[in-house]
This record gives sequence, structure tokens and C-alpha cells, in this order.
Amino acid sequence: MAKKRRSRRKRYIIFGSIGLLVLWIIVSIILSKREKPIPVTTEKAVRKTILQTVSATGKVQPETEVKISPEVAGEITDLPVEDGMSIKKGALLLRIKPDSYKALVEAQEAAISSAKATNLQQKATMMKTEQDIKRADDMFAKKTISVQEYNAAQAAYDVAKNTYESSLHEIERAQAGSSQARDQLSKTTIYSPIDGTVTILNSKLGERVVATNQFAGTEVMRVADLGHMEARVDVNENDVVNVKVGDKASVKIDAYGDRKFHGTVYQIANTGTTTGAGTQEEVTNFQVKVRIDDHDVTLKPGLSCTADIETNMVKDVVAVPMQAVTIRTGDSNLSPEEIEKKKQKIAARDKGDNSAELSNERQEKATRKEDREKLAKIVFLKKGSKAQLVKVTTGIADDTYMEIKSGIQPGDEVISGSYGAISRKLKDGAKVAYDKEATK
Repeated sequence: MAKKRRSRRKRYIIFGSIGLLVLWIIVSIILSKREKPIPVTTEKAVRKTILQTVSATGKVQPETEVKISPEVAGEITDLPVEDGMSIKKGALLLRIKPDSYKALVEAQEAAISSAKATNLQQKATMMKTEQDIKRADDMFAKKTISVQEYNAAQAAYDVAKNTYESSLHEIERAQAGSSQARDQLSKTTIYSPIDGTVTILNSKLGERVVATNQFAGTEVMRVADLGHMEARVDVNENDVVNVKVGDKASVKIDAYGDRKFHGTVYQIANTGTTTGAGTQEEVTNFQVKVRIDDHDVTLKPGLSCTADIETNMVKDVVAVPMQAVTIRTGDSNLSPEEIEKKKQKIAARDKGDNSAELSNERQEKATRKEDREKLAKIVFLKKGSKAQLVKVTTGIADDTYMEIKSGIQPGDEVISGSYGAISRKLKDGAKVAYDKEATK
């Protein structure tokens, strides 16, 4: 009997162990099939002021800068300025050797005297022929001269009169030449047109310069008003539509570290400049000029700068972190992978070939419109242990927050990370849990 009991107990132990093992395997399989919560991080929706900015880089330049190029050619005989020198309006900048222009003035003066002398001779001749024609009139009336002699006297008078009038025009031409020669002589001396500073000096004493009427001419120097500076920045074509004259700006100049200068947009280019045309790096920018309002330091032309232009601002609005907002299709039954494929398909279609036939093109446009209407901006809220998909209407954004016009209330717990969870993994009703690694 004792032996049978031991045998029966042994069988019970073996069967019980097998049953426990089977139960453990079944439970493990069930647990492995259960949905694992997606680790996320959250933030509260808040009310705040959002300032939208457009950032662009460029150079600091003077508002007023004059290029000094002589209008006459010749050798520089006087150059009393140096690079960086402050000068007043009307100060002497340079003098070009005037000898040849003085000689030209003298030649034109001589031409005037010659023209006047010729004019006197022609006047005397005309007066003599005038007396001759009067005498011929009297004699012809008395029939003491022939018709031929009378016509000859009349012709002589007409020639003398026209020659006299021509000599008057010669005087005028000589005087005009004299005025031009004097003007060229006066341009051998160049004075500063503004109060400012010599920012560039390209020529030296004794050099010969080319006049501006001969090709581009020689740029001898530049004079700039360094008391009024501006930031000339290149704004991308997608952002320039938001920039307006009068917008305030914060200008950061590399040479001055973290200091920010105050500025105001006062000019926006009407025509863009394209670089890398015909390549994948093609970019179109518009030059925007920002007047720098701070005058406590003297800025140098050519300094690198970055301007943050304040294009729009809203106060006391609901805001969430930018990364919390994503785009999904309106079909909530699609899986995250299907959603991503849908978005890629739409993007590829938007970049499609324009050479399709008209009927296909119209059908394609209709399909694109339908797909865009299905796309929606959404935010995921954490409701207990699950994610809730909420469609939202967005407004402007700054570097970190985006305005939410509808769909979210202040205090709502918004899922703000991770990027992979928000953009691909999460869907409405998905289980979520706080990401312990991210919160450490």
C-alpha cells in the first residue's frame, strides 16, 4: 500500500508540473499578444503670447555710401585723404593733373576770339552789299543797269547776309566748346558730396585714372555715413510674403557676441535673386533692408549679421509645443504605416510630371484636392493610459510653440514626444505610458 501511495504521489507531482508548465506557456502567449504601451512625454497646453519671426542672414552696410569715380581721366596730383578718415561735405578728396584741360580751355577761348573777328568781317561785307543792293534798286528803276547786273547785286547781298548769320553760330559753337572745356577743368578737382568716412581707398598719389565716360571708370574711393547703418539680409521667397515695411527686427552682429541691436524694415526688394539656377540647390532670395536704430557704437561695413524680423504676434492664445502637432489623413482606420505611405504618395504626386494629357491632368488635380482635404492637423492628448486623437486648427508659430485656434483647451495634457511616436506609432485609442528614460 505504501508503495502504491508513493507511486500515485509521484504521478500527481509529474502531472501537476506539466499542467503548471502548460499554464505558464499559455499565459505567456496571451501576455505577449497584448498591446504594449507606447512610451511618451507630455506637456500642458498653455496660454501665452506667440511672436512669429523670419530669420535671415546678411551684411551690415551704410545707408548712404557714395562711390567716387572721376569724370575726367588723368594723373592724381593731390590725394589728401586716408582710409578711415572722417571728412566734411565739401572737403577736397583728390585733384587730377589739369594741364591738358587748361590748354583746352585756352584753345576754346581763342576759337571764340577768332569767331568774333570773322563775324565782324562778315558784318562789314554784309553792310557793303546792303548798300550795293540799295543803289542797284535805284539804278534799275531808272533803267541804267541791266537785269543781270541787278540780280548779281541781289545775290551778293544774300550770300553776305547768310555768311554773317553763319558766323554768329560759329561764335555760339565756340562758346559751347569753351563751357565744356571749363566744366572738364572743374572736374579735375573732386570734393566730398556728404559728411562721412572714407571706407575704401583704391588709388594712390601719382596713379592715372580712367574717366566714367570711358567704360566703367576708376573707383578711387568710397565715402559713407557710418552714423546710419543698415542690415541687408536675404529673405527666402517663402518667407518674404510675410515681411512688411515697418516690421521690427532684432539684429545680431557676429562681432558683438550676444548683443542684439534694434532695427526696422524700411525697404523690400521687388525682384528676387536666384542662385544655383537649374540645379537642386536653386534658391531665390529677396534683399530686405533693416535700418539699425542703435547708434551708441560705430559699426563697420561688411560685418556679418542675422536679423530676426517680427512679422506677426498674437497675445493670450492657446499654445502647444510645435512637435506635438502632426499631419494625418482623415481616415482613422488606416494604420500608421499606411498613413505614412499615403503622405508619401501625395508628396510624390505633387512633384509629378506635368507632361500628362489634359484629361489625365484634370483627374490628377481632382485626386490631389481630395487627398489634401483628407489630410488634417492633429494633436494627441493623454487620457489616462490611452491616446486621444484631436483635430486642431493652427495659427502662427514661433521657434518652440504653435498657436491652436480650436480643438485644445488650456491645461489639456498634450503628447509632445517622441517624434517617432507622434508622427508614426500613435493612433486614436493607443495605449501609452510615460517614458521613464526621457523624464530622468
